[in-house]
Amino acid sequence: MSPVTARTVVEAFLPLRGDVSLAAVYDAANAAGIDDQTLRLAIRRMQSAGDLRQEGRGRAGRLVMTAAGRKRIMHDRLALELAAAQDAGKVSWDGAWRLFTLSVPERDRAMRDALRRMLIASGAASLSAGVFVSPHDLSALLPAQAEQFMVTARMTDLNVRGVRDPIAITETLWPAAPVDAGYDAVDQALTADNPNVCADVRLLFLAAALEDAIRDDPLIPPELRPLPWRPAQLRQQWMQRWKEIGPAIAYAEWPIADS
Repeated sequence: MSPVTARTVVEAFLPLRGDVSLAAVYDAANAAGIDDQTLRLAIRRMQSAGDLRQEGRGRAGRLVMTAAGRKRIMHDRLALELAAAQDAGKVSWDGAWRLFTLSVPERDRAMRDALRRMLIASGAASLSAGVFVSPHDLSALLPAQAEQFMVTARMTDLNVRGVRDPIAITETLWPAAPVDAGYDAVDQALTADNPNVCADVRLLFLAAALEDAIRDDPLIPPELRPLPWRPAQLRQQWMQRWKEIGPAIAYAEWPIADS
């Protein structure tokens, strides 16, 4: 089962607007097995990164998310929203592949490397040096200045080293087995979930497992995966459990909480 990190606790309680009592954050962290020093270190790191600011000291203080922190959190939650929409059958593949080709001068190699990392982190697969493909339009996940360094294309006919069938291409570029294995922690978290534990802590462990799984899941459209697709089944079980646990202080503003 995925461990709950101090950062996970902070992000779970930190509202997009307003503030949160540090006492509530410390109590939840302690209940999840995280000591005060570890939590303080995580808060200092998040402050240094510009994601939040602390007002007051110790448990009497409060945490406030910054605009930069809000932007990063909303970016991270796009994957959760896409997974929930796919599992609910609200979105489907349009049959087109998106090609992203980087054309970055050597003097801007920092931007080139950053764009490569962003594309891979967003689920794109590398076809060759500087050429990436995805069944999703990833434009919204890239910075505005990316356009000047990139050539994009939408195509319905893709040939990957002699492979043309979309499902076969998917298995070639995004093999199912590692993605499926990444959801073992979600399965374990559902099995280990204890109804006698407080709701906030239960949500923390469930959320940590799902976030870890989705981080390494390119969220390929279900039309391109073998059915039944275990990750989708586990996400649906996870969603049902999440709703059964009911309202809590943690994750009150998660977009999937009301799905």
